[in-house]
Amino acid sequence: MDTTDFARLKLNPALLKNIKSLNYTEMTPIQAKTLPLILEGKDVIGQGKTGTGKTVAFGLGILSKLNVQDRRVQSLVICPTRELAEQLAIAIRQLARILPNVKILTLCGGAKFRAQATSLSHGAHIVVGTPGRIAKHLRKKILKLNALHMLVLDEGDRMLEMGFQDEIDDIVSQAPTRRQSLLFSATYPEKIKLIAKRVMVDPIIVKVESKHECDSIKQHFYKVGLTPEDRMTAVSLLLMKYRPESTVVFCNTKQDCMDLTDFLLAKGFSALDLHGDLEQRDRDETLIRFTNKSISILVATDVAARGLDIDSLDVVINYHISRNFEVHIHRIGRTGRAGSKGVACSLFNEKEHYKVDQLQEFLGEEIKPELLPPKEVLSGEKIIAPMSTILLNIGKKQKVRPGNIMGALTGETGVAGEKVGKIKVEDNWSYVAVAVDVLEQAMAKITNETWKGRPIKAKVVDDYPDTAN
Repeated sequence: MDTTDFARLKLNPALLKNIKSLNYTEMTPIQAKTLPLILEGKDVIGQGKTGTGKTVAFGLGILSKLNVQDRRVQSLVICPTRELAEQLAIAIRQLARILPNVKILTLCGGAKFRAQATSLSHGAHIVVGTPGRIAKHLRKKILKLNALHMLVLDEGDRMLEMGFQDEIDDIVSQAPTRRQSLLFSATYPEKIKLIAKRVMVDPIIVKVESKHECDSIKQHFYKVGLTPEDRMTAVSLLLMKYRPESTVVFCNTKQDCMDLTDFLLAKGFSALDLHGDLEQRDRDETLIRFTNKSISILVATDVAARGLDIDSLDVVINYHISRNFEVHIHRIGRTGRAGSKGVACSLFNEKEHYKVDQLQEFLGEEIKPELLPPKEVLSGEKIIAPMSTILLNIGKKQKVRPGNIMGALTGETGVAGEKVGKIKVEDNWSYVAVAVDVLEQAMAKITNETWKGRPIKAKVVDDYPDTAN
């Protein structure tokens, strides 16, 4: 039997059937190397780049050992950011959808603590969250880990970079000593070795290649002038050359993010910035609008380098080459995922040529700088985001599901189903993406609808409205 075939694993037949329905045809290298060990109950350290499929590896491991009748927390997944926690929870729910009544709860900062506590009081099988919020629930004795048998640390190096060492130590100290521990990390610095020594028992280290294959991602390097305007203009030239539907531009500082976003908006591009100083709601909405494809360009610091889950990211642009070459790999790893082709462009000036030389040595391949596209490309038609995002004043607390919103939009005299994009339902409001050419029709249809006797208010998103509370 093929060693990459999921069917060779000792998995619940229902899980195998679901994997097939999700179009997972064969295991990725990290899945093939770690899953058999995880299913045997071994402690495992998995080292590999973003997008290797590690979530499926530990997700299947968690679900294979789950006792649905026991409503205590059996598995705990810790990760560095709220965005990643939510994405992991969604992915595990997909894997678990064929199993009845599996409760997966996210515990992250930026959400109401009391609501999380209430949900925990009703029991949960799997908790996914950030170190600070998990530690707080443990301190207040709301979260109990006495039934825990699997602990997962995802993006371990990133959590240590963000200063979560103490919180991780606190959480581990309250977990049963007889448990299985899994640690996934893109890099394996000395700090990771130390935490692995404290957390794990005879872990087996599995490493997969961290550099992207040339046929998956095409890297381009461009020399620019010494002024900020030279660099900003170079970004606009590359956008007009490649005309991508979704682009992330990575900057080294939040000021660069804001300046470049202002420049692109002034030039007529559809862009938003994402950096650590944004309020959580603004971060959430920015990511929703970008994944909805109602914004074409995300200008981000490395806060978004990991955990950003975009199905079809066409181009990544490095506004500056990262100071850390492992981060460079993570950045370009946002494109060319799941076998699709990707393009990564990096800018540097005369004073930064030494970075190119060092990166060339790190990558083990020759870097040949290319000429920027001619300025004539700027006269072309501007890149327009294909979707618009509508904010609705109904959500989970009003018992709303995505299917209800889809029905309201596509019912009699409504818009065609293929014109409706992603739907995100929050506690008290929801976001829905619709094609730009049917926005007026969608707004007219939804504002004439009611939900349980309550009028539905809708607004095309620019900034968070006060009515969203």
